[in-house]
Amino acid sequence: MAPACRLDSMRRAVVDVGSNSVLLVVAERTGDGWQTIAESSQVTGLGTDTKATGMLRQDAQERTLTAIRRAFARASELSAPCRAAATMAVRIATNADEFLAAAKRQGTPVIVLSGEDEARLGLESVMNDREFQSYDRITVIDPGGHSTELTTASRTPGGVETLYSKSFPVGALALRDGPMGADSPDSAARFSASFELDAQLDLDYEPGFAGVAVALGASATNLVTVRERMTQWDAERVHGQRLTFEEVSKSAAWMSELSEAERAKIVGLESGREKTIHIGALILERFMNAVHVSECLVSTRGWRHALLDFESHF
Repeated sequence: MAPACRLDSMRRAVVDVGSNSVLLVVAERTGDGWQTIAESSQVTGLGTDTKATGMLRQDAQERTLTAIRRAFARASELSAPCRAAATMAVRIATNADEFLAAAKRQGTPVIVLSGEDEARLGLESVMNDREFQSYDRITVIDPGGHSTELTTASRTPGGVETLYSKSFPVGALALRDGPMGADSPDSAARFSASFELDAQLDLDYEPGFAGVAVALGASATNLVTVRERMTQWDAERVHGQRLTFEEVSKSAAWMSELSEAERAKIVGLESGREKTIHIGALILERFMNAVHVSECLVSTRGWRHALLDFESHF
């Protein structure tokens, strides 16, 4: 059982139990908001094969439960009360109750976010970030393992007005079960995947409507770490970086041409991302194309950062 933490602490920890990875953020409240003091990421592939089978694989559950247990233990070491939330893979799995019960038994209970929750919290994490406070209109793109959230909002005198928000049932693991299933998807496979993505998006954004695009998630952050050849994670170095549509598109192509073993050797790529980075890049490319932006900013602070205010969200 994970040790209990004092709820009056000025520290908080949130575990993002994603379809492909388990992410931890531990932060401390300061006069300027939440200051990150520790974070971790582990690829566990909870949603592997879930779209095809409708279930969470046993081995994936075990890996994920271990990662969650470690995240709670790390939070306890830092005297940070910890909460965990899961996303699309758990939402769609017919055996999700089995996984949630196991998490509760080990003392690390997990709640399940809706797609609307993910989109809303992702927007909140960006809008409240000083890095992006100078932008009046922002479009947040958050590619994941089984869903991708897209939200456009504007700052108004009365607060933030959401102009568009939707969670799309498309993600890197889902496409891996479909047209991008080959170890090295060729151009025909990428075209088929792009056609499928574009058909599901079917957006009518006018040029300029999106404002400034901000990408959340591992696909965008790993494209930056690969570009910068970063062998050690440095969130501050990645946060706020820019990715052009051209480099995202080229990355999707050249990474697809490699085998999984070859992608694993790419300098700067997080271990475990070799299975999906090329697909994540393609998803980001198609969303950027759909909202007519030539570049996007990158945020390392996803929806888990918005959940640090326990009292407001749990």
